[in-house]
Amino acid sequence: MEILAGFFKDGGLFMYFILVVSIVGAAIMIERGVVLIYKYNVNGRALWDRVSKFIEEGDVDKAKVLCNGSSVPLFRILNAGLLASNNSEKEVQNRIDEVALEIIPSIDKRVAYLATLANIATLLGLLGTIQGLIQAFSAVASADPSQKAALLAGGISIALYTTAFGLIVAIPMLIMYTILQAKAHKIIDEIDEFSVKLINILRRKSGIQAK
Repeated sequence: MEILAGFFKDGGLFMYFILVVSIVGAAIMIERGVVLIYKYNVNGRALWDRVSKFIEEGDVDKAKVLCNGSSVPLFRILNAGLLASNNSEKEVQNRIDEVALEIIPSIDKRVAYLATLANIATLLGLLGTIQGLIQAFSAVASADPSQKAALLAGGISIALYTTAFGLIVAIPMLIMYTILQAKAHKIIDEIDEFSVKLINILRRKSGIQAK
């Protein structure tokens, strides 16, 4: 703890701003990671194989039971289409679209903040660097010759500490942003793909009308 306290003391004021950014970013990474990687994680292809098999066998009720009661977006989309399977194709599509409009914003919400926070951390590190250099050269310009080396070293340490801390915070955020964004896009792509497949198979097997 003493080493960490000394690190922040030597780094200057901007270290604390970067720390705040890191806490906010960590909270978003943990929350979105739990939701996208664990809570919403499902093998879409395997799920669709089971649902389509029930529909092909003429047992839509079993498909409904399989998809009912889950908070996973793909389950909810398929369940919405199955519940409307006795209606026209347009009504099935409208029901799927209605649920999709409700679900999709919850999939990628806050993920984009990570890229913004990473940029803020980097820029705060740069500001700390500039502050440290200004402090170093201002002190050297007016200091006693015997103190110039110490003052210059102190100012440069602020510059280096804030730069390093800004990058330490920003790099993991950018990595996690890329991972979470890819996961969110995969979930949305599966929703688009399997909702279309559901409408098509219901049209063939259940006789819903395109009107």
